[in-house]
Amino acid sequence: MKPIRWGIIATGSIAHKLASDIALVPDAELTAVGSRQLETAETFAAQYGARRSYGSYADVAADPDVDVVYVATPHALHRENVELCLAGGKAVLCEKALALNGNDAEAMATTARAAGLFLMEAMWMRCNPNIRALQTLVDGGAVGEVRQIDANFGFVADKPPEHRLFDPALGASALLDIGIYPLTFAWLLLGAPTHISSSGQLSERGIDLVCESVLSYDDGRVARIACSMIEELSCTATIEASSGRIEFAPRFQEAREFTVTTDAGRSTYSDNIRGRGYVHEIEEVHRCLREGRTESSLVPLDETVALMRLMDTIRAQIGSTLPGDDVV
Repeated sequence: MKPIRWGIIATGSIAHKLASDIALVPDAELTAVGSRQLETAETFAAQYGARRSYGSYADVAADPDVDVVYVATPHALHRENVELCLAGGKAVLCEKALALNGNDAEAMATTARAAGLFLMEAMWMRCNPNIRALQTLVDGGAVGEVRQIDANFGFVADKPPEHRLFDPALGASALLDIGIYPLTFAWLLLGAPTHISSSGQLSERGIDLVCESVLSYDDGRVARIACSMIEELSCTATIEASSGRIEFAPRFQEAREFTVTTDAGRSTYSDNIRGRGYVHEIEEVHRCLREGRTESSLVPLDETVALMRLMDTIRAQIGSTLPGDDVV
């Protein structure tokens, strides 16, 4: 089978994680890596066996031997970098969150669709086989009707003030960076809420450091989500249903296993999560490209855009703003 050839834009920690998992996929080949500094790209390429290294992102987008580009830059650069790759005729996997806001996300989706090119947000949790098993279990009525979801993700970001996690110009936001996990988890099982109520804590520069939201539904269901970059949270997820309870252990977003408790007893579900967990999204990209698809059914673009708009609402409620929020 002809390999699918990957390019990577940017060489931060998340790029290292994806590159290490690309090596675990038999029909994947890391062809090119681009950085703002050629020396950095060369070091990265040597570590992961990429055949080419570039001192610019544009060179990766223009490389005729690259089939798909992984965009691993900060949030604020996603739209620019994705559109650069699409203009180069490349399929794109873009790190989550897809964009700074819903308007940017919709514009990116429109550009990809007009070009007939593949675009997917790298929400790797949605490709996890245990998350897919969870959806099948819940859809099949194994625990009855889902009534309440509680999920959180929090850590102490021990980084200098100029780090991307705290720089508004780079799209700093606890919600965009980690809150997207509990929010997506709730969306997968409950869909779009009818009411949202949020509170949070902002930095001196106006970014959200802490965010807590209650998502309510007309039928009485509710999801409570929380994220923080200044406090360690349990990083767990719990689903309360009419006939049972489902629990994910800490670092729920990795979904290594989950436990189901019903009147019939207690069962643990697990699958072999390969590598760092990114293998499954790489394989989903490959499946889509080999089948000629321009969008993933596991990470649909319309849902990605809708979730971005939901995060717009949450940030507005807590007063967190980012450059370009008001630009259509």
